Amino acid sequence: MQHSSRSWCYQGEHLRICPQGYTCCTSEMEENFANKSRSEFEAMLKEATRSVQTNLTSQYKSFDGYFQDLLNKSEKALYDTFPGMYGDLYYQNIKVFKDLYSDLRRYYRGSNINLEETLTEFWNRLQERLFKLMNPQYHLPDEYMDCMMKHSEQLKPFGEVPRDLKLKATRAFIAVRSFVQGLGVGSDVVKKVSQVPLSLYCTRAIMKLMYCAHCRGMSNVKPCNSYCRNILKGCLANQADLDPEWRNLIDSLLLVADRFDGPSNIESVIGTIHTRIAEGISNMQEHRESITAKVFQGCGNPKINPKASSVEDKKRRGKSISEDKASGLGLEKLVSDAKGKLRDIRDFWVSLPTTLCNEKVSSGSVNEDKCWNGMARSRYLPDVMGDGLANQINNPEVEVDITKPDMTIRQQIMQLKIMTNRVRNAYNGNDVDFQDTSDDISGSGSGDSCLDDACGKRLSKNPSTRPPETHPMPKQSGQGVSGNSSVLLPSSFLLLLSLAAVAMQYLRR
Repeated sequence: MQHSSRSWCYQGEHLRICPQGYTCCTSEMEENFANKSRSEFEAMLKEATRSVQTNLTSQYKSFDGYFQDLLNKSEKALYDTFPGMYGDLYYQNIKVFKDLYSDLRRYYRGSNINLEETLTEFWNRLQERLFKLMNPQYHLPDEYMDCMMKHSEQLKPFGEVPRDLKLKATRAFIAVRSFVQGLGVGSDVVKKVSQVPLSLYCTRAIMKLMYCAHCRGMSNVKPCNSYCRNILKGCLANQADLDPEWRNLIDSLLLVADRFDGPSNIESVIGTIHTRIAEGISNMQEHRESITAKVFQGCGNPKINPKASSVEDKKRRGKSISEDKASGLGLEKLVSDAKGKLRDIRDFWVSLPTTLCNEKVSSGSVNEDKCWNGMARSRYLPDVMGDGLANQINNPEVEVDITKPDMTIRQQIMQLKIMTNRVRNAYNGNDVDFQDTSDDISGSGSGDSCLDDACGKRLSKNPSTRPPETHPMPKQSGQGVSGNSSVLLPSSFLLLLSLAAVAMQYLRR
């Protein structure tokens, strides 16, 4: 709105936001401009954050759909091929197979399931049932089966399949679960931060930036770029404080994404669970006589079952499972796209003021002597402030109380720390659960380096009796919690409890 007619202009003593002086604006016009500038700025900010949120949400849906499809196809392949291959052996054990896939899905969705124990229990149940099916002529009470299970480590009825599958599947599921959760948390953080309202000081500063030149009859003069950035660095100072932990999360997600397409390809692990199960069953069938002999030797000869059917278990030789050698192009493209999109938003929070002070809003660097500097059409002289709340103490354009950080944003910083810890541990093959415990806590934390073999040995250690690992909050590459991160002091116990409560909503996604 421009009022060039001199009869419409005033001395300007009535102005409350714009510089007092010769003006074309009434008090009512100034108030309208203030409301208009606020709504316009909020729309710009909403659009900028929406693009990041859309980025993360679309990746979340893509990866989530891809991983679930892999598991669905594996389960369907098992149901399609096992009846023809194994007959009664399959039909009498269908619940064992269904329970396995159900537990894998529940774990992926965030249920508090020990994945190693789940896989161990699956093979144990399958071993008991198959041994009974292979020896129907004997009476095999629970006590005898307990004895057999004690010898299972030496027997290895399924060969090396259980150990190999447990190692690879555990690592794969930990990685995919934490990665998808990380994308979801990132999206939620952006959503919550975008709803933080502007302060009264920012509303006034933005009005002065965008419309006070109009009141001076200079509607075609754009604000100086440095002037614009100083205002937005002040108004978005709390948001900029997200930057260290935001970068930590993005970097951690990029690391885990590298694991998807590496030697332990996620596609070949999750998508072929059924073929590994078939390998294990075939191994037990082929060595049934030697396995039975060793069990009898260790546990004694069982009694003959007089009620047993005289019909010998028929071997079915159906069509063997052909392992679909997926090209991996689908996963390769997903990972490649994700890396590019994650890198695009890595410095989002600190670059936001510059992004919003684009050429549509400010003059850019070409008209530094002919731009609106908040007082007149002239060069803007003050230095541009640094990023974050602490750097706004001398901001010449916006009054910022650096002693009162926004609590919503502080909570989101904590969310990012928690999720980064999970993702980094997932990269190392560790599944971390935050628990309410007063026990002494030791563990690797997120700063560990972990070679594949070493992680594998740690994951394989007594999974049926091992409690879930717990860890204190780690230090994040020098930017997180300071001090000794490997010991949880009593004074910080309440902090851990609060973190645990915050974390649980994402563990149960």
